[in-house]
Formats: sequence, structure tokens, C-alpha cells
Amino acid sequence: MGKYRIDGILGSGGFAWVYKAYDPELEIFVALKVLKPHYAGDAAFEERFRLEAATAARLRHPNIVKIYAIGREDDAVYFAMDSLVDDLSERLTGAPVLPEPMVVRIGIDVASAIGYAHREGVIHRDIKPDNILFDLHGNAVVVDFGIARAVSHYARHTRTNLVVGTPQYFSPEQARGQSLDGRSDIYSLGITLYRAATGVLPFNGDDWYEIAHKHVEDRPARPRFHNASLSRQFERIILQCLEKDPAARYPSGEALLQALAVLTPDQGGPIAMRSTPIGPAALATTPFATTAPGTPRTVVTDSRRLGAWRRMALGVLGVIAAIGIAAYGVVAFRGNDSRKTDAAADSVVPTLVPPPVTL
Repeated sequence: MGKYRIDGILGSGGFAWVYKAYDPELEIFVALKVLKPHYAGDAAFEERFRLEAATAARLRHPNIVKIYAIGREDDAVYFAMDSLVDDLSERLTGAPVLPEPMVVRIGIDVASAIGYAHREGVIHRDIKPDNILFDLHGNAVVVDFGIARAVSHYARHTRTNLVVGTPQYFSPEQARGQSLDGRSDIYSLGITLYRAATGVLPFNGDDWYEIAHKHVEDRPARPRFHNASLSRQFERIILQCLEKDPAARYPSGEALLQALAVLTPDQGGPIAMRSTPIGPAALATTPFATTAPGTPRTVVTDSRRLGAWRRMALGVLGVIAAIGIAAYGVVAFRGNDSRKTDAAADSVVPTLVPPPVTL
């Protein structure tokens, strides 16, 4: 494809294929995300996809995946991004509970990334272990800053009110179908830290309706209930991220970063926006694992159906929306130079009624 040498397909999601490719000009392997023809043929979706990819490409930060090029080759719309080693989801598969210092360092990296992105006007909308990868030095790198935002804008353009995200990592305002700001990402990062530090999710259920309701109504169990070795200060930080009211959470990624930095051994001076490497010993590569049944998936859900169900069954949410339930999950790949890039789903969290429909 163009200048790229395609070495094979790495995965397929709801919106795009991902290929392992070699860039002869840069002399590196890249992950090449190619929009599926159905969406590449939709002028509105393609325009939004390319725009958001370009926006993501301008996010130059060591803890955000680097996008090298955006283009079209014949009928193929694509962007090329950095290839990375593996992701936090895989780390959690091999070690369900990570040591607190490691989780803190991951939190610092991700807080730094989203803090920068928020200052640039970009909300991620889907922070979760699958979207947190590691570079060769062990630094956490956030991927997929473009797709969720592209879908959200496309939905508004076509007047479909869709909620984009992964139910287990929804913020309460996402579950309600409300407008989001950067504090939604803070909440999702809090869920991620909770999962990495305790081995369990604070909210789970048989379907996304039940999980969404818990995000809105239920208080999480204290992390130390699941892992008594956690420090009380780290527990307080996680719980502040998980406040139902966005105003009660950390107001920015930088504020969360500074709170986490107090827990690190090198707390003497100002915290650099890039964290120090965790190190290969602490983040030794684990065997590649495919996503196990029940692993949280990104879904694009119909907030009108969600609102109707809540009004009738729970009487707590007033969400009016339009159509569609779609998958938006994990694309994974392996190779000597790359393991995984950003997420786009190939399956969905079960729903009550009706069955999900792939976009």
C-alpha cells in the first residue's frame, strides 16, 4: 500500500483492519490502520476519521502513541502509527494484581498523557487497560485518541445520540449519555488503577445496563478490601478519581499526577511530564494472550434504549437517544517489533434487548 510494505494482517475491528507494515523511509515497522470500505465510502465518516486522526497526530507527547502519517491510497483510507510492545490488559492477564509502585507509575504516565490531551481540547472517552500500552523502556503509552471522538462527532453529525466507551470503565456521565469533559477520563483512569491494584473491577454485571446503573448509583468497595497491602493514601487517590460528581474528582490530569507523585520514591522535586521507565525487570514480557471471554469491550450503545430501560426499571436516569448498539473493542497483534495498537471492537458486551448490531 503506497510506500508501505504490508507484512500481514494483525487484526480486524468494527471500523478498520490493522496491518503490520514496514516504512522504508523511516526504516521502522508501523501499525497501519485501514478504514473498512463501508466507512471509507461514507464521506461524512471518512472526513471525521481523517480529521480526528490528524488531531491525534498533533498530540506530541511521550505517553501518547505517535501517528506518522494519514492518507488515502486508491480507496483505502489509513493512518500509520508507532508499534508498541504489549498492553496493560496483557500484564493483568499474567499478573492479576500489580505491585502498588508499578500501578502508581502507570497512573503517572497516563495522567500526564490525558492532562496534555485535555489542554489541547481532546478527551479520550475510553481509557482502559487495552488502550494503555508499553514502549520498550516500560513507559505507559495511551492509544486510540481518535476513534471514539470520531464516532461521537459522526453521531452528532448524523443526529444519532450514541454513548461511546466500555461499560466497565464508563464514567457516570457517560452512562447517563451526558456531555463529557476531561474529568470523565479521570474516572476511567481511576477504574483502571482500581483494577490493576486489586485484581477486580469495582462495578460489573451481566449486561451493560446493570453495569451503567452501578456506575451511577453504587459506591465502590474500598480498594484495601480487596488488597490490604495497598497504602491508605493510594486508596484515597483512587476513590477520589471514582467520585460520582465530576466536581469532586481531580480537576485535571496534572492534579492527579501530582497526587500520585507523592507516592513515588523520587518525590523530592518537581515531577516531569514524562515518567521514568519502570524497567524491563518489572515489566517483563508475558506470552501473548487473546482476549478471554468476559473481557470488557468498547461498545457504542443506544442511549435512548438505555434511558427507556432505566426509566421503567430503575427510575433513575433520563437519557433520550436514537439508534444502534455497536462493538468497538480490541485489535491486537504480535510480532518481533510490534504487539498491539489502538482499539476497535469485534464483539460486544451482552445487552438485555434487543441484540447488538455491528456498525
